[in-house]
Amino acid sequence: MPTSAAPATGAPVLAFHEVLSDDGTVLRAWTNDPDGTRTGPTVLLCNGLGTNPWAWPALLDPASGVRVLSWNHRGTGGSQRPADPERCGIAEFVEDALSVMDHFGVDRTVLMGWSMGVNTAFELAARNPERVRGVFAVAGVPGDTFATMLGPLHLPHVLARTLTVNVARLGKLTGKAITPITSRLSVGRRFVEVLSHSGFMLPVADLDITARAVGEFLTTPMDWYFHLALKSSEHGRVSLSTLRVPVAFVAGTWDVLAGARDMASAAERIPGSCYTELPGSHFLSLEQPELVHELLLEFLGRVE
Repeated sequence: MPTSAAPATGAPVLAFHEVLSDDGTVLRAWTNDPDGTRTGPTVLLCNGLGTNPWAWPALLDPASGVRVLSWNHRGTGGSQRPADPERCGIAEFVEDALSVMDHFGVDRTVLMGWSMGVNTAFELAARNPERVRGVFAVAGVPGDTFATMLGPLHLPHVLARTLTVNVARLGKLTGKAITPITSRLSVGRRFVEVLSHSGFMLPVADLDITARAVGEFLTTPMDWYFHLALKSSEHGRVSLSTLRVPVAFVAGTWDVLAGARDMASAAERIPGSCYTELPGSHFLSLEQPELVHELLLEFLGRVE
């Protein structure tokens, strides 16, 4: 039985469903169409690693004009950890994405990826092109993401990958000690104001919904989050030569987690793709939600 969640000020905008993936892992999937009456095109959101619906306030607006399907990654946000803890990389996320599509009866749709979800979207498009109508990629690259991190520093890819993978390894090692701190942080408007002036994130459009997005992200044990990150770091570049669907990239100039120059390079290798660079960080959906949503609607119009 699906369950609903609502913001304090209105009717439910989300419904949560249990979805069984191919290997028996039970996922917590969600949709912004709780009663099945929303009109407009359907997109499958391959979300950022360990993130949640609240990172996309424009999609939760009842007037968004888009029906969204998505899920929480394995071991996060109410989704089970797999019986085999090694089964939590991009290949497994593709399996989960297809299971969510099947659960909602969607044969073919536009994929919308953010961050590591862009890896998932392009891998799915390469493996199962018959299920994909287009790819809308926000702040992410089609594989080998860790090599593109720290983009504003213009480091060589080999050095960037070495540094960031080792940071993730350290995070996994210290995660059990860090989690009691991160899980008890008081995440409110003041916390977000500080975070959004850190350079890692820039000022956001809505402090309250950002606080909810960050607060829910921090419920994931840090050792498990960094385990997911390390498994995702094993995903290499996806061949773009076989893509035959519309593609659009939306990059943040000061993104330290997915380099804008690498997104631009990927766009150049895909005939007919679109590339837009916004003055923002990795968190464009929170910083400039209306503009990102306008770009999504334009892209969906292209696909139609």
